[in-house]
Amino acid sequence: MTRGQGGVPQARDRSAGGSGPVGGSDPLSRARGSAAPWAVRGGTVSLEGPVVMGILNLTPDSFSDGGRFDSVERALSEAEAMAAAGAALIDVGGESTRPGADTVPVAEELRRVIPFVEAAATRLPVPVSVDTRKADVARAALDAGAAVVNDISGLAHDPAMAEVVADAGAGVVLMHMRGEPATMRERAHYDDAPREVASELRRAVERARGAGVADAAIVLDPGIGFAKNAAQSFAVLSRLQPLLGLGFPVLVGPSRKSFIGSVVDVPPERRLAGTVAACVAAYLQGARIFRVHDVEPVSQALAVADAIAAAGWTGEPARDER
Repeated sequence: MTRGQGGVPQARDRSAGGSGPVGGSDPLSRARGSAAPWAVRGGTVSLEGPVVMGILNLTPDSFSDGGRFDSVERALSEAEAMAAAGAALIDVGGESTRPGADTVPVAEELRRVIPFVEAAATRLPVPVSVDTRKADVARAALDAGAAVVNDISGLAHDPAMAEVVADAGAGVVLMHMRGEPATMRERAHYDDAPREVASELRRAVERARGAGVADAAIVLDPGIGFAKNAAQSFAVLSRLQPLLGLGFPVLVGPSRKSFIGSVVDVPPERRLAGTVAACVAAYLQGARIFRVHDVEPVSQALAVADAIAAAGWTGEPARDER
């Protein structure tokens, strides 16, 4: 990646095709189709290859890493390590959104998140995304130097959120979820999960556009595990085309989640291989951004998948370099 304004990764052409997130009908062609950069506050993020977003939870109760980063310095050290390992963005959150989680008051979420964002804006070489549903938290984080708002409610939880994003010129991730984290399991009923997720995210796009958010700033996330059981999560990951057909870049966040545990009976901290498999499978369908805890191994896996796709794209024979 090249660097844009403020150290933000900027687009670099790597293929000669048209715009859009997907290429032809075969997996390698879909993975290598050209894509416009993602417009975030202060610059752009190149989407011509896979992009890894590192997860940093500043919460005591997140399902996988709750309570690990209980000081700004410890959190910054982890964020710097993720950037060095290949993360193009760091996604920081101060409220656990695991199934059954309760809402955190705005004041407490601000206390957890803003000191980190203020420090990260000057120390990190990559942009910061703030994972929040609350407009007040998003506004404060953007004022502190964040470049992206990652809203699990797709701008539906807080009526002021879309305007905050638009006014700041921030990038935004619109995620699919039904209900609230505390109740979303009760809403996991679909006739065709991939198509219904795409249809409901289309309405999130309309909310964003209605407030003046630019199309170039929008990324869509199908919300793996959010108001979806394991079977529904696998169905969505197996058929990303309805979502890609909306014409926006797609982010997936399978990291360490319970749908992986439904196949391999191991605790979250041992679900790395399953996370890698889900990310590579999604990349081969055309997903561009991968929100994960384990940045280095996922970055390596996606780099290899990207190299394989590039060889198929150019038609150049692979060299034997053993």
